[in-house]
Amino acid sequence: MNTEPVVPGLGGKRRMLIIVNPYATTVSDRLKNLVVYALQGRYEVEVESTEKQDHATEIGRDAIDGDYDIVVAFGGDGTVNEVANGLAGTDIPVTFLPGGNTNVVCRTLGIPNDVVDATEHLLSLADDFKPRKIDLGKINDRYFVFSCGAGIDATVVEKVDSNPKWKRRAGPWFYSWVATKGYFKSYLRNPVQLQLEVDGQTHTGVTALAQNSDPFTYFSKQPVRVCDNVAIDDGTLGMILLKRANLLDMGMVVPRLLTERMKASGHGQVEAFEHFTKATICSGSQDESGALRKFPVQVDGDYIGTYEEITLEAAPGALTIIA
Repeated sequence: MNTEPVVPGLGGKRRMLIIVNPYATTVSDRLKNLVVYALQGRYEVEVESTEKQDHATEIGRDAIDGDYDIVVAFGGDGTVNEVANGLAGTDIPVTFLPGGNTNVVCRTLGIPNDVVDATEHLLSLADDFKPRKIDLGKINDRYFVFSCGAGIDATVVEKVDSNPKWKRRAGPWFYSWVATKGYFKSYLRNPVQLQLEVDGQTHTGVTALAQNSDPFTYFSKQPVRVCDNVAIDDGTLGMILLKRANLLDMGMVVPRLLTERMKASGHGQVEAFEHFTKATICSGSQDESGALRKFPVQVDGDYIGTYEEITLEAAPGALTIIA
């Protein structure tokens, strides 16, 4: 990998692979073509479009042997997650262009949330090419960049992902409506009890939210802060556990996520875990047949299914980035 400055007119351009999700919320063929045309001024650009779920991970893995100097994930946070899973553990620098509704990773790393401004920023990096390492989190065998969750938030993500038209049109307000509906249906009465084991202790709750960076997500322009003292390069993760979810608790916890004045971790029904490196979450509830009830899980805003048990781990320095 070439990390020396490229002097315009005296040497070749760095080789760039753009992995673009053409189905992302704000991505269009016209926008993709404009971005590629602009970047060709400073980079030797190749483009690969995703065609299915996890395709960006496959493209990323293939890029390891492609002699690329930089790989760009152009899409939403789901695309970012897939590309990170393809290139985790390598020295190939990854960067990001916003193409989704929320673009948490771009905003967290200081990349402009407007794709035109982000493209200009990426052009400027050609003369300031300084790769650095950031941490990832890992849930079972899948990496996450900024967050994962088991419980209420995963239920919301599942329903939102199954309605892409409303996700695109209504954005955070659709999330709010789905969250309210999902809460009353699945969490007000008899939710799956989670058994969280961390640092040798077992704790019980109904939703666990883990973070690799801050914030957890955004509600429109408002950062949603869940865990305290989380950094993307400190080699650890943060997590909170919501112990129960009655109406009174939720009415007091949710506003804390959207304000700087009160912290979610300060609520009496929330347990906080800072700077941990490994934890296990398993179901503590059974159905009528005696089988364990499964709980939903999301990573970086994408629903990945239901589980009886998951393991969370920190992966220090697992991803090389340019931002």
